[in-house]
Parts: sequence; structure tokens; C-alpha cells
Amino acid sequence: MPKVDSVSTSSVPRPEPAAPSRPAGRFDLPRIVRRGIPEGAVPALALFAGVRLAGILAVILTNALRGHPLVRTLAHSWDSRWYLHIAAQGYGHKMWITPQGAVQTDWAFFPLYPALIRALTTVLPLTPGQAALLIAWLAAGVAAYGVYVIGHLLYGRGVATALVGLWAVLPHAVELTIAYTESLFAALAIWALYCVLKGRWLWAGSLAAFAGLARPSGFAVAGAVALAAGCEAWRRRGRVSWRLWAGAVLAPLGFLGYVLWVGTQVGNLFGGYFKVQSAWDSRFDFGVGAARFVKALLLHGGGVVYTVALLVVATGVLLFALLCLDRPPLVLVVFSGVLILLVLGGSGSFSSKPRFLLPAFPLLIPMARALARTWRVRPGQAVLVYGALTLVSLFFGAYVTAVAHSPL
Repeated sequence: MPKVDSVSTSSVPRPEPAAPSRPAGRFDLPRIVRRGIPEGAVPALALFAGVRLAGILAVILTNALRGHPLVRTLAHSWDSRWYLHIAAQGYGHKMWITPQGAVQTDWAFFPLYPALIRALTTVLPLTPGQAALLIAWLAAGVAAYGVYVIGHLLYGRGVATALVGLWAVLPHAVELTIAYTESLFAALAIWALYCVLKGRWLWAGSLAAFAGLARPSGFAVAGAVALAAGCEAWRRRGRVSWRLWAGAVLAPLGFLGYVLWVGTQVGNLFGGYFKVQSAWDSRFDFGVGAARFVKALLLHGGGVVYTVALLVVATGVLLFALLCLDRPPLVLVVFSGVLILLVLGGSGSFSSKPRFLLPAFPLLIPMARALARTWRVRPGQAVLVYGALTLVSLFFGAYVTAVAHSPL
């Protein structure tokens, strides 16, 4: 199926040809349920759910073999503990003094995820850890559906299925199903991108604003929405709806609002948030810290987690180049490019960088198109490749979550 030629606006490809009529199969959904759902979405989401459920079970089994609480590493790993504490106690009640004397505070963590945890525990008889996992799992499903919808809109059913399947077996995909913000941020970001592609600017701006309340990388979504809106206005010589301008203005408000609020708490309106992040060694240093890490890893070696992290980041850069050659809509390129830039230019633990790329699903488009072509002519080879990727994802996900002591 030919791909879209649009590279800079919210225009969408030609409509998919109507599916030929056929008798309802045994497992067909009712028509009222099927309405609005792209063809093939249910099998693709079942594949995603099956792979990620296997990943959760692999973590639980690994915990059992090591004599650890079965689900503790799913809900109480690293940043999860900070989010759960914020959900229970609010901000300003937890800090950590590092061996180097830096004072790390909970203001570094964005508020949407802990707010949802607190809301869920208020209305349902759940512990904060259970609520955090439920939100993460539901958001992962919503995000996977968004990946499929965008893939189907641009390239059709085969590529969309491959895209969801590949997203499910990324080496760090296990972090979509632990008590982290990645799945929530991905769901909001992906559907904001979809709304841009469909020209629903108010929805795009609103979802981007919520994404900005979920993670610091929310400004990647805001930037993509705003730039796409600007290009659309330029293409139409300013003859656009007020909704486009409203969406562009809404998009960065979540990120900016939280940054300024932290600034008021610290006593430095514009620089307070960045001072808080600096204590976590999280700042944009134009790649100086990453270059030092890579040099040390190449000269002296390192654990498997750091080696895999370097391979994932390097592969992400290559896939971004291939994505640009593929000429997808501009909004997908900008979103992925900003996330790549943050990973390359940001400081902090290198082992955490691959999960920052998890929401950047457009990077997988070239691989998905290749896998879909392989499936049509050599399905056995496609199954073999996908099976190998699945095993790597399951084993590495269990290792990085339940065995390794490197930051997630």
C-alpha cells in the first residue's frame, strides 16, 4: 500500500478502500462495537496484550526464583516509590541527600501520575501500588491502540499490526507495564499526534498539555503540535480556524505551568525547576555527559544494562535517520527528533535513556514496513524474527526489572 506523501501538515492519506463484504466470522465483534475501530485492531491489541502479559509473568517468575516479593519490583522500583509517596503525602515531604551532598526533592516528578493514583485510591479499594499498576496497564493499552490507529491511517493494516507488535517487544518495553509514567505519557502523546493528523487541534493541544503534566519530555509533544500548527497555517496562508491557534497555545501549558509552580516553591520562578533537576544530575549538557559515559564504557567495559542501553540509543539514532528518509508527516518527525535530542544531549544515568525513547514509536515505522513486506512473501522468516525479538524483550525486561541494580 503506498504511503502518505505529506511531510509537514495535518493532512492525512487517502481513505482506505472499503473492506469487501464477508459473512460474519465466529469471533467478529458486533457492528456497534466495530464502528470506528480500524480493521485488524483487535488482533493487534491482543498481540500487544499477550506479549506484555508474558513480560509481567516473566518478572513475577524471576522474583519468585530470587525469593523476592512477586510483584514488588513492578510497583515499587526506583521512581515508582517517589510517585507513590507523592500520591499519599503530596509534594514537599520527601527528599534524599546523595553521597555527593546533592539534595534531591520530589518536585522533580511531574504531578499527573500521582494525582491519578490518589484519585483512584479514593474511589476504589486499592492500595497506591495497585492503583499505579492499573493506570499503567490501562494507559499502555490505550497507547498501543493509538499506535495502531496512526499506523493504519498512514500505511494500512499490515504495517499497523507490525508497528504495534514491534512496540511491544522493545528491549525496555517492560517499563510500559510497571508503575512508571512512560505508558501514561505515551498514551497522551500518541493520541495528541493522531489528533494533529486528523486536524483536531483543540484535542491535540489539550492532550499535549496533559502530557506536559506527566513527564518533562512533554514539551516534545507541545513542540510537535505547535510546529505542525504553524506549518499548517503557513500552507493555508493564515486561513485557518481559531481552533488551530487555540490548540497551539494550549499545548505547552501543562509543562510550563508545572515548571513555574516549582519555581514558586523554590523561590526562583524561572530557574527553580532546573535547579531541582540539576540535583538529580538531570540537565541538558549538549551530550558532554553521554560522551564521557560512552568513552568510559568503551575503554573499561560495563554491565549488560549499560551496553544494551548504548545499543538501543545508537539504534534509535539510526532509525531516526531512516524515518526521515521515509518522509512521514512532520509532526511524527519532530516528536521523535526532540526525544532523540533529549536522550543524546541530556545528562543523567545512561541506563535510563532507553525508556525515554519508548514513546517515540515513529522510529519503528521503517522496521514495521520491512516486517510487513517480509510477512507477505516469507511469513516463516517474519515469525522467526519476531519470536527472537520477543524472547530478548522478555528476558531482558525481567533482568533489568528484577535482577539488575541499575536505575530504570
